[in-house]
Amino acid sequence: MRKFLLLALTFLSFQFGIQAQEKPTTKKKVDLSNRPSDHLVIQLGHTSWNGVPDTIAMGKFSKSFNVYFMFDYPFKGSPNMSIGVGVGIGTDHLQFSKVKVGIKELGAVMPFTNVRDTNHFKKTKLATSFAEVPLELRYTADPENGKGLKFGLGVRVGALLNAHTRNVTLQNRNGNLINDYSMKETSTKFINKTRFVGTFRVGYGKFSVFSSYQLNPTLKDGTGPTARPFTVGLMLSGL
Repeated sequence: MRKFLLLALTFLSFQFGIQAQEKPTTKKKVDLSNRPSDHLVIQLGHTSWNGVPDTIAMGKFSKSFNVYFMFDYPFKGSPNMSIGVGVGIGTDHLQFSKVKVGIKELGAVMPFTNVRDTNHFKKTKLATSFAEVPLELRYTADPENGKGLKFGLGVRVGALLNAHTRNVTLQNRNGNLINDYSMKETSTKFINKTRFVGTFRVGYGKFSVFSSYQLNPTLKDGTGPTARPFTVGLMLSGL
């Protein structure tokens, strides 16, 4: 037993002696000279109106389309991490099924009227567009050429530019054509003038899967359902 302990102590002393003599490894310097400091971001996704009541029938093809021009600022001490900030346009297109959206209603509440049993438009959408400032904390596994795995977590702050409804193809209750025309109505009366959106993405190279969730409701308090857009889609970005 005493011989075993002596042998173990001798072995440990030998190992620590070797480690003490080893030179510390130098950290590889990352060359970011060829990495662009600005880039274009394009997002296309499927959008649901989270929190909308069952009495409001949504369509199947609601979508979001966003375009941003962003600048990238790598951390000096950790080039795998960076901050992205930019400016752009974010849009939502919410589709409804046999629902009349009263965006120009004179009252205090924006009505969503079921018109399934009467004349109605085949397609109805509520579209909003915002001037937005995105801010994103980023991680890339390959900061030199941007071809590796990437993650991003951020927020967007937007100011309302436009809100309108578009109704296409008037039909009777049985779905027969009455008049093939479109009607557009524009008003920002019921829409929140500012929106705050949380964002997340994961991808490889220039392509990512992204998701976003609006933190405040689309409509002002007391003017309609407290529903918030939730989007999942594809993103093209240089960083």
